[in-house]
Amino acid sequence: MLIDGPVGSTKYTGEGKRQITSLFVTGEIPDLQGLYLSVMDCTFSTLTPSRVGFMRHDTLRAICEQHPSIATAFWQSTLIDGAIYSEWVTNVGRREAFTRMAHILCELIYRLRAVGRIEDHVAEIPITKAALGDALGLSTVHVNRMLQELRRKGLIATSGPRVHALNWASSRPRRGFREGLPAWAVTEVLRGKTFL
Repeated sequence: MLIDGPVGSTKYTGEGKRQITSLFVTGEIPDLQGLYLSVMDCTFSTLTPSRVGFMRHDTLRAICEQHPSIATAFWQSTLIDGAIYSEWVTNVGRREAFTRMAHILCELIYRLRAVGRIEDHVAEIPITKAALGDALGLSTVHVNRMLQELRRKGLIATSGPRVHALNWASSRPRRGFREGLPAWAVTEVLRGKTFL
């Protein structure tokens, strides 16, 4: 479980190029699939100095057997991951670069808000431009251009790792970000429940 800091699931091409296939934020469990899969199809890497808590899989499986509501919550979490993943496939495969960048920032801001790590649409997103590029299928130079364009259009303001989404209500729909996705709603439901 992430106690602090972002983690990315990554895959590498034969040439050694990295593709970040998903991001996880504080409070999330990146590898729930590992409870029942002996081999994962990706690598998990911290993207900044982070704090991570480890839980034994045999203990978690036993807890799930004893407490079906916890098993249900974990199952919902994997469905959330699947919904986010399908948005990412759409993002990289069909959205133009500007919208890709806006979408991932909206997603991160919303997810950080769901776990109580944000106020007034200002988020600490200490992810490098290289990592954003590897998540969006863009070069670092193109990531920089898209961030500059978002700032120029008055959609974000940045200061180091701090990102402030300006005019949140009117900018989300134009960027293809749907706050009402079931994934985000389930995240809100799970927030604040103490299972262990």
